[in-house]
Amino acid sequence: MTLALGCLLAAGLLLVASPFLWPSRERAAVAARAGVQTRMRSRLTQAGFGGVPVSVFIAVSLAVGLASAALAQAMLGVQALAAVAGLAAMVFPSLLVSWRARARRRANRTVWPDVVDHLVSAVRSGLALPDSVSSLAQSGPAAGRIAFSTFEREYRATGNFAHCIDELKASLSDPIADRILETLRMARDVGGSDLTIVLRSLAAWLRQDAAIRSEVEARQSWIVNSARLGVAAPWIVLLLLASRPEAALAYNTPAGGMVILGGLVVSALAYRVMVRLGRLPEERRWFR
Repeated sequence: MTLALGCLLAAGLLLVASPFLWPSRERAAVAARAGVQTRMRSRLTQAGFGGVPVSVFIAVSLAVGLASAALAQAMLGVQALAAVAGLAAMVFPSLLVSWRARARRRANRTVWPDVVDHLVSAVRSGLALPDSVSSLAQSGPAAGRIAFSTFEREYRATGNFAHCIDELKASLSDPIADRILETLRMARDVGGSDLTIVLRSLAAWLRQDAAIRSEVEARQSWIVNSARLGVAAPWIVLLLLASRPEAALAYNTPAGGMVILGGLVVSALAYRVMVRLGRLPEERRWFR
C-alpha cells in the first residue's frame, strides 16, 4: 500500500512539473533553430543576398550536392569519392557566401570612417539625426545606399527613429554599422553636446583598426593560401588515380572507402586549424 501511494505521489508530482519541464525544452529547441536561421540570414545579408530566403538557399545547396555526387559517380564510378564530392558541393555555397561576406566587410571597413565624417559634417551643419542618416543615401557607401534610402522612406512614413534604426541595422548586418547606429540612437534618446566628439573618436579608432587589420592580413595571407594548397593537392592526385580502372576498383572496396573518408576528415580538420590560425577574429554583432 505504501509503495502504491508513493508511485501515485511521484506520478502526480511529475504531471504537475511536466508543463514547466517539457515546454521549456521545446522552446529551447525552437530558439536554437531560430538562432541558426538568424545567423544564416545575417550571413546572406552580409554577402549581398538578402533577398534569398534561407529555405531556398538550403534547397539549392542540397540540389548542388546531389547533382555533384551523381556526376562524380557517373565519371569515376567510386562511391566514396561520389559521397565526398556531394558533401563538398553541398558545403560550397555556404563557403562562397562566407567568403563574399568577409570580402564585403573588408571592403566596407575602410568606408565606415568616411561615413562617420559625413555624419559629423551633417550634425555640425544643423541637420537633425534622422536627416543626417538619410543624407547617407546620396553620400554613403555604394553598398549601403539602398539600405539608407529605405531608412529615409520608412522614417518619412512612420517618424519612428528607433524602429527605423533597427530595420537599418538588419539591412546592413555589419558590426561597425551597429556601433555607429547605436551611438546615434543613444544621442537621440539622452541628448548631449558631445556627439561630434564621440563620432570623431570612433572614426579615428576605425581607421586605426582598419590599417592594423590590413597589414596583419597581408602578412598572414600565405597561411591561408598554404592551407588551400595543402588540402587541394592530395585530392587532385586522388582524382587522377581514380581515373584509372584498377585504382577505381581498389577504392570501391570497404578499405578504400575508409581511406577516402579518413582523408576527408583529416583534410577538413587540418584546413580548419590552419585557417583559424591565419585569420583574425571577426567582430561580433553585439547590438542586434
